[in-house]
Amino acid sequence: MPGFEYFGAAERKSAGEVLETGVLMRYGFDGMRNGRWMAKEMEHALAKRMQTRYAHLVSSGTAALTVALASAGVGAGDEVIVPTFTFVASFEAVLSVGAIPVLCDIDDTLTLKPDAVLKAITPKTRVIMPVHMCGSMADLSALKQIAEAHDLILLEDACQAIGGSYKGQPLGSIGHMGCFSFDYVKTITCGEGGGLITNSETVYQKAHAFSDHGHDHIGTDRGAEGHPHLGYNYRIGEVNAAIGLVQLSRLDEFLAIQKTHYTRLRNSLDGISGITFRKVPEGGVENYSFLNFFMPDEASARKASKALGEAGFDGVFYWYDNNWHYHRKWEHLHQLKSLSSLPEELRTQFERRYPQSFEVSDHWMGRNLSVLIKLSWDETELESRCRTLSDVISKVLA
Repeated sequence: MPGFEYFGAAERKSAGEVLETGVLMRYGFDGMRNGRWMAKEMEHALAKRMQTRYAHLVSSGTAALTVALASAGVGAGDEVIVPTFTFVASFEAVLSVGAIPVLCDIDDTLTLKPDAVLKAITPKTRVIMPVHMCGSMADLSALKQIAEAHDLILLEDACQAIGGSYKGQPLGSIGHMGCFSFDYVKTITCGEGGGLITNSETVYQKAHAFSDHGHDHIGTDRGAEGHPHLGYNYRIGEVNAAIGLVQLSRLDEFLAIQKTHYTRLRNSLDGISGITFRKVPEGGVENYSFLNFFMPDEASARKASKALGEAGFDGVFYWYDNNWHYHRKWEHLHQLKSLSSLPEELRTQFERRYPQSFEVSDHWMGRNLSVLIKLSWDETELESRCRTLSDVISKVLA
């Protein structure tokens, strides 16, 4: 991770085919495109790879989440349960449809804690949104049981975990809908882009219309298409899709490299007393984009993070202090700082829940170190990183 490390001739060739036609938009201009429909081709390939009936591409992972929520009918006054550890896009998408993000504790999977989810459910809850952060998943069996028992939507935010699986099913395909990001620093990239997958024809039909101003895409005259409902512009462009189509075909190649590098780094920590590794639920397979482990306490985690940086070991994240991925630094959310007036119902429901403390989440995140796994490491660099990681952690814990 990320796919841009292996951006090469095949991606340039695919993008060049679009540039040769001059048709950069995914819809219309049938006669000019020489039979090339890059977004449609990638959608078919994504649905096949994820073992779902439908896939729809949009402009970003944030857009995918927004379109998925809207297409499921989630809106004003509805509550969506999201983890305290995620990227801000998860709650931004919830707010964008007028719903209320309900922050919920995580456990040692670094994703939603099922018991905490149960406690967070109210009559207004509509969605449980597990976020498969850093390449691994929540206890999806438990969350699916909760969703079914309470008649809730299970929406998988798999933006950081494409290629991972749970009990033989691709991540994103287990809930009612799954969403992916294909931005520049994801496992596979379109430059900018995202996608949603589903087995529901109803959701799919609403999604492709909603993401294109409400166009129903019936017929070949775009100006004569119907508009069954309101929509907005979340379209992906053909150049982005052309790049993503090639990157998607290389996903298994990337995953194999990540697994090799991940395994070597993890093995370098074997035998070091005092650390434990992130829990991967039984039946789960990571996409190996990050190696996550827990130090004994917050002080040792901070000390290790600093020492690794001083040793030249880049790509180590201490999410506990991160502005964009953990609840402690989300004052813009907690204070509902918005450029436009927010609906009073949203503000009232949100303020009724906050401020709220999340000691359980803090217990795990305060001790966690997350190591980015790169595709481009050669044998020399990989061996050096393994040695440095082992030496530094051992010294910190001595």
